[in-house]
Amino acid sequence: MKCPFCGGEDTQVIDSRVNDEGNSIRRRRRCASCEKRFTTYETADLQLPQVVKQNGNREEFSRDKLRLSFTRALHKRPVPTEYVDRAIDHIVQDVLSRGEREIIARELGERVMQELKRLDKVAYIRFASVYRSFQDVDDFREAIRDLNQPALRSTEKIPE
Repeated sequence: MKCPFCGGEDTQVIDSRVNDEGNSIRRRRRCASCEKRFTTYETADLQLPQVVKQNGNREEFSRDKLRLSFTRALHKRPVPTEYVDRAIDHIVQDVLSRGEREIIARELGERVMQELKRLDKVAYIRFASVYRSFQDVDDFREAIRDLNQPALRSTEKIPE
């Protein structure tokens, strides 16, 4: 690690600490040349896959787009932000654990629906009605019937 002050290449780690979430390490360093101290952070560089849209176009995976989907579906619903963050983390971890370079957008949509089903049934129906392009009342009835079926993936229970 080069010193940001003098450019010297001989730096020494004086202290290392893991952050509260356990996903990065903070290191205090000292330059052997100029004796100045500085801090560096070390995190894993994980590549999220490209998202393949229905029309075949590809785009970067975006947590912000996931959050927007949840925000729209949960508009004026009593679901704490921390639960939404956890749901997004579940989806991202699932995507990362696959280790694939691409993921179909439809699969992401289905994962969002699974998480919404656990968080808030009204939000689930809202999202499903747009995502699946409901055409009439029968589509809503079918989605409501789907609510009574068990989730496809077991996850931690979130209090209501």
